[in-house]
Parts: sequence; structure tokens; C-alpha cells
Amino acid sequence: MEKLFKLKEKHTTVKTEIIAGITTFLAMAYILGVNPIILADAGMDIPSVFMATAISAAFASIVMGLIANYPVALAAGMGVNALFSYTICGAMGFSWAAALCAVFISGVIFVIISVTGIRKAIINAIPVQLKLAIGSGIGFFIAFVGLKNAGIIVANESTFVGIGNLADPTVLLAVFGLLITIALVIKKIPAAVFVGMVITAIIGIIAGSLGHIEGMPTLPETFFTTSFEMEAVGAFMNGFGELFSNPFNAFVAIFSFLFVDFFDTAGTLVAIGNRIGLVNKDGELENAERALLADAIGTVFGAAIGTSTVTSFVESSSGVGVGGRTGLTAITTGICFLLSIFISPIILSAVTNAVTAPALIVVGIMMAQQLKGIDWDDMIFAASGFVTIVMMILMYSISNGIACGFIVYTIAMIAAGKAKTIHPTVWVLMIIFVVYFATPYMI
Repeated sequence: MEKLFKLKEKHTTVKTEIIAGITTFLAMAYILGVNPIILADAGMDIPSVFMATAISAAFASIVMGLIANYPVALAAGMGVNALFSYTICGAMGFSWAAALCAVFISGVIFVIISVTGIRKAIINAIPVQLKLAIGSGIGFFIAFVGLKNAGIIVANESTFVGIGNLADPTVLLAVFGLLITIALVIKKIPAAVFVGMVITAIIGIIAGSLGHIEGMPTLPETFFTTSFEMEAVGAFMNGFGELFSNPFNAFVAIFSFLFVDFFDTAGTLVAIGNRIGLVNKDGELENAERALLADAIGTVFGAAIGTSTVTSFVESSSGVGVGGRTGLTAITTGICFLLSIFISPIILSAVTNAVTAPALIVVGIMMAQQLKGIDWDDMIFAASGFVTIVMMILMYSISNGIACGFIVYTIAMIAAGKAKTIHPTVWVLMIIFVVYFATPYMI
């Protein structure tokens, strides 16, 4: 263990890493229920997508742990699965097999640019101040996701967002979980976020059992299942002809998957890297090429067995929040995903949004502490950092937030007479971002 994961060097233990891995899994477990429902809107079979989601998450997370020694777990990404169903299959009219083909090709391209170092070079070209803004922005983003999932924040026709029904028992459970988790963190209780989730789940199960309240965590009638379906394995191969029957649309589909996954992953790795000290004094992410390769391999594998783009999950920060520092955290999460194939009834009934939302919000608070590193007296970094954070939240997209931040940064540098000091890679990204926003199918 020590030789493989360098536990002493990372100031962690096997116990801490396992708890962190379980915490990350619990924060990510919702994807097992949500991803099949979203991809079903593209015509895919729900049980088959569930299996593909669980197996691809397990495989990719274990690969990340072994290859990169990062405490980052992977699974079919939210947002990009909506792109798959509602844009590529819906607006553009591709079948789900053709969409899987586009995901597969984007994954292969990722492998190539990861091996050649292009992907790492792009991430390292991001200015240090923007890296801090991305990290803190993701903190606000996942806190917003948690508030939304908990029902504390809801849609509002007049003001876009508004306060939810705080008299709703499930919302009250989430509020209780949030307050108890904050208290545990302040008390410096070991694995406070994980303990908070466990306490919230137990309280919810008791309340649901005694009060028969709908929506509460429950214990299922059966704890195990042996119903396995994998109908979409290899189906991407049937989509090549259809995908390339229209070369322009094929390019748009592949580019869209590339863009969203690239910058979602970049944002996640930068945020977690900042949090655990993997960004060196030159602003470069250590061992990034291996982490990026693991992410790319996950996408290829996921498409091959029948799910949308597999990407690094920002919810991994919940595991980092309880002390996860090495690949053992990711491997533990991967093993949990494998076990979920057999114990899915427990996961889908006991681990509700009210249980996971407090963890996301508290971890978001921790990540937002990176704001202190931004030079707010420099308008270049103040403007680009602010736009990155705000747009990430309001557009509900990590990649869009990064794109907006880059555009503002470049314009601000030009206005300050510092155009010659802008990294060449930043100029290239600026053009890509403008083209992306001009694309009619952009997400």
C-alpha cells in the first residue's frame, strides 16, 4: 500500500482513504439512478444503462487510482448526458448508437492528446489566478447543486431561483443534515462529512418509518439483486455510418463532447489539485498526464459498454474533504460502484438527495476558501475570476464558466497593454471558446 499510494508522504492512512472513498461514492451514487433516466430519453434501455453506468464508473475510478494516484472518482457525467439525449439525439436527430459512436471517437481523441501531452499543456497554460477562480467557482457550483437537490433552492418564474418549501420534511432533513455537518466540521470530528451523511440517513429512515413520510430515506424490501442486462455493449459500432452521413453534424457532435468533457475534467482536477497541494509553485498540476489519460480511457470504455461520456466527478471533493489524498480513495469508490450492482436497492432507497446534498454544500464551502488566493486588487484577475465563478453557477456549467472567464481574461490583458505576455495556448483557447459559443448546438 505504501509503495503504491505513498500514504505517509501524503499524510494519510488506509482507514482515512477508505472512508474518503465511501464518502465520494455516496456523494456520486445518485448518478446510478439519474443517468439511466436521462439516457432513456434517447431511447436506451434503463437496466442496461444502469449496468453500464456502474461498471464504467468502477473501471475508470480504479484506473485513475492505479495510474495517477489521484483521489478522483469518475462516472458518466451530468450535463454531458443531457447533451447526449436532448441535443445530439434530440435536436440533431442522431440515434443513441450514433451518439455513443461520437462519445467513443471523442474518447479516442482524448487518449491521443493525453499521451502526447497536449491536454496537460493546455491545463498548465491556465494562469494561476484563474486556477484559483475555477477551484472556488466549482465550490460554489457544487454547493448550488446541493441546495437545488435538497429543495432549499427551487425554480421561480419571477426571479429564476427562489427559496423552497422549508416546511417540507425532506427539505427539513437536508437542512438538519447541513447544520449537523457544519457543526461536526467545526468540531474537527474525523470524517465529519461522512459522519454527517450517516447521521442524516439514519434520522431520515427513522422519521420515514415512524411518520410514513414520502421521499425520506428508507430500507428496501430486498437488499440484493441479480438482474443484470448489458444490451448496449458494442452498440457504438453500429452508429459509424449514421454519424458520418452528415460530416458537419458529426464534427459538431464530437466537438461538443470534447469541449464539455475537456473543461469539466480540467476544472475538477485543478480544483482538487489546489485543495490537496498537487499544484506546484509554477502553477502546474503534478502528474496531470496520467490523470488525464485515466479520464480518457474511462470515456472510451464507457462508450464501448453503453453509456455517455465518463468524466472526473467534482463530487470527489467530498472524499477529499474527509481526508482522501491518494488513489486508494478512487479505488475504494470504484469497488463501491462494483458492489452497487448487487446492492442497488439499498443505494436507490437509502441514499437520497436529502442525505447527499449537505455533503455537497459543506464541501463547496471548503473549496470556496480558495478565493483568498485571488488578487482582488488587480482588475484583470478580479474581473476574469468573478465572471468564471458567476457564470459557472448561473449557466449551470463548469465548462461554460471557464470559457467565459478565459474570454474576459484575454480582453482584460489586451486592455491593460499586456497582450504580448498572454500565453499562446490562451490565444488558441480564446478562439475555440468563441467558436464554441457561436455553435448552434452548444450546451
